[in-house]
This record gives sequence, C-alpha cells and structure tokens, in this order.
Amino acid sequence: MNPIVIQTIQFFMSLSLLIILHELGHFIPAKIFKTRVEKFYLFFDIKYSLFKKKIGETVYGIGWLPLGGYVKISGMIDESMDKEQMQQPPKPWEFRSKPSWQRLIIMLGGVTVNFILAVIIYIGMAYAYGDQFIPTDSLEGGVWVTEENIGDKLGIQTGDKIVAVDGEYVENFNSLFLEIVNGNSITIERDGEIIEKEIPVDFIATLLEDEDKVRFLSPRMPFVVGAIPENSSNKDSGLQVEDMILAVGDDKVKYFDEAKPILEKYKGQETVLTVDRDGRREQIPVVISDTATIGVNLGALTFDELEKGGYLRLETKKYSLAQSIPAGIDKGVSTLTGYVKQLKKIFNPETGAYKGVGGFAAIGSMFPDTWNWAAFWNTTALISIILAFMNILPIPALDGGHVMFLLYEMVSGRKPSDKFMEYAQMTGFFLLIALLLFANGNDIYKAIVK
Repeated sequence: MNPIVIQTIQFFMSLSLLIILHELGHFIPAKIFKTRVEKFYLFFDIKYSLFKKKIGETVYGIGWLPLGGYVKISGMIDESMDKEQMQQPPKPWEFRSKPSWQRLIIMLGGVTVNFILAVIIYIGMAYAYGDQFIPTDSLEGGVWVTEENIGDKLGIQTGDKIVAVDGEYVENFNSLFLEIVNGNSITIERDGEIIEKEIPVDFIATLLEDEDKVRFLSPRMPFVVGAIPENSSNKDSGLQVEDMILAVGDDKVKYFDEAKPILEKYKGQETVLTVDRDGRREQIPVVISDTATIGVNLGALTFDELEKGGYLRLETKKYSLAQSIPAGIDKGVSTLTGYVKQLKKIFNPETGAYKGVGGFAAIGSMFPDTWNWAAFWNTTALISIILAFMNILPIPALDGGHVMFLLYEMVSGRKPSDKFMEYAQMTGFFLLIALLLFANGNDIYKAIVK
C-alpha cells in the first residue's frame, strides 16, 4: 500500500477517535446534569451530512468537513450561533439554566478526556512495550555532529559530551534533540572541561532552514563499509560489505568521523586498510582518491551491534501493570510540559519557530508510513495532549474561552451578556480560521518551495 495512503488512514483513524472521545467528554456530564444535547457530530455538517440518525432527543451524525466535531447543547452560544433559541425564555434543560459549577464541568470535560486518554495510552505502552533507550552518559566518545553548520550555531562539536540542558541532566539520548530545541542553555564536557553555552534564540529557525538536517546529533559510529559502487576505484580491492575499518595505513580509526582527516593525509596514494571481518583482522590494499575517499558508502550497525562493540549502551525498562501507571502519568505530564515549552517558542517571533507551524499535512506526516501500532498509539497520545492544551487556551470559540467566561461569572457573580458572547464567539471563530489558514498555508509553502 502507498505510504501516503497508510499515513492518511492512520491520520483519520486517530482524528476520529480523538474527536469522538473529546465530544463525549462534553456529552456525558451534560446528560448527567440533565442538559439537552441536540446534536453529536463527528466532523462538521455544513449544509449536509454524510450520515445522521436521531436517537431520543439527540441527532448523531457524521459531517463532510473533517475539521473537528461538536456537540450542540441547548441554551449555549457555540459554533452553531443559534440566536433564535437564545431569545426564548430559558428552559430547565438548557445549558444556561444550569449552575455555573455544572457548566464548568461540562466545558472542561473534553480536554479532561483528551489528557486522560493520552495517559491511558502511555500506561498501556509502558506495560506492553516498556522503554528501550540509549543513556546519554553511555556515549563514551561523545556525540557525532552530523551537520557542522548547525553544530557551529549551537557551539557544539563532535566528541563533546552533553552534560545537561537548562541545568537538568537528560537521561535518554533519544529525547536530547527535543530538550535542546525547547531549552535555553546547554552544558557540555569537552576535553575534560565543562563549558556552558547559551542556545541561540533563533536556533529553531536555523533548524527549519533545512528540515532534512534537523537530526544533527547522533551517537558516534564506527566506519563500516556499506555498498561498494560499480565505479569505485576499490571495487576489486578485496573490500567487502560490512567490513569495519580499524586503521588507514598506520593511523587508527575508531569512529567514522575520524576517517576524513586521516584520509586527507593519504589522498592520491595507495595504502592499506586494516579491517575487522567477522572477528578476523584483514589487510586490504586500496587507493585513496584525490578527494580523500575510498569509494564506498557508509554502512550501518544495529544498536545491539553498537552495544556489543562498546560504542553505546542500551537500557531496557520493563514495567508491571502497577509500575506502568506512574510511568504513564509521568510521560503524559512531561509530554504536556514539553509541548508548552514549544508553544512559548512559537509565540516568540525572535525564535522563528512560527515557521514550523503545520496543518493537516504536518500532522499526517507524524504518523509512520508503514503499519506500526506502537508508533500509531504514541502519535495519537501526543496529538491528544496537543488538542487538550490547545482547547483550554482562553480563546473564544474554544473550550478555554467558555471556561474563562464561566470563571469570570463565578468570581463576579455576573454573566456576560448574550450579545457579548455572540461577538466573542465570532471573534474566536475568525482567529481560529486565521490560524488554520496560516498552518495549512505553511504546509503548502513547504511542499511547493522546499
């Protein structure tokens, strides 16, 4: 199946699940408090519906516009902008007739369900898969800066050991990249000296200049021979795929990044490579080109093979059901915290992070292009947390906007007028449309220009 089709299917599966559960978060407390729910919709049904059926007092349906979903609660100014209903005297079953604390619970239900869903997913993943990661302190040779221009911007070099970000030790190397993106300072060890570096405020903008190079840090790798092209000058030298180069002439090579300056010494000359082949050392005569290469592609080792060779250490954590619960909660809280840090960067124009804001295409690309349930659920949990936080922002037309006005009412004892709520709802709606256009416009720009 086409990778784009697979991503699209996963995107709609995840989106549908999250929308339905979010709206259930409003629907269930509304029913508990005997508030009438007129409609429950997956996607928006502007002009017509793909499916609808009335059960009791509620119409359940699927709209054609996949920009979200909604529940229409009687006596509430929402996206339906039903002014006619609001001009009638309040009925006992209407939202506006309920105590403010009940209305607050109804409005907080959606974001609460989104966060709880994410935590449940993380609990399940901790129990089913555990955690396997590379401890940052296991990289004895430090990190490999694969993109030197980005490393120069950050002030980090190959061989540096990353001690902390914002003064906090980062245990998991896999999460190091995100911590640096969200951070303000980085502490490194270079040749035994501890150095503190400020992360440039526009560092994210540097990364976004070429998104293919954003993963600029890697564990240092040995020089393993990958494919040997037909036009290679060393095609018939005796080199074989998976040979690990240990020395060039008299110069030892432990890491691939060390090879380039060594090969410069021998360029245009014949020399001997010492390689490890299935545990045996072999001497292979080769010709070093005038561009200081040996005419092979870099091969890759699995993390298990790298661990066996002493280049890094893999740590695996298994959780019992009881242990997976706090682990899942911690994961949910840390994911939410990390997202809030990213959002702060986006709202600071100096960072340039706003250039990375994406719409549906960006969200869809978060899913794997092959069927991988672990990745699917992990991405779904992340999006659920994003939806929870975005919906609680105090913007009219979002849940957070309604919560803001309800809190004002509870503190002041006065309800905002219906006319004010109508204008606020319209303002919030236009803000959301502008954000939607900007985010998806960014997607289109990247697809066309980059």
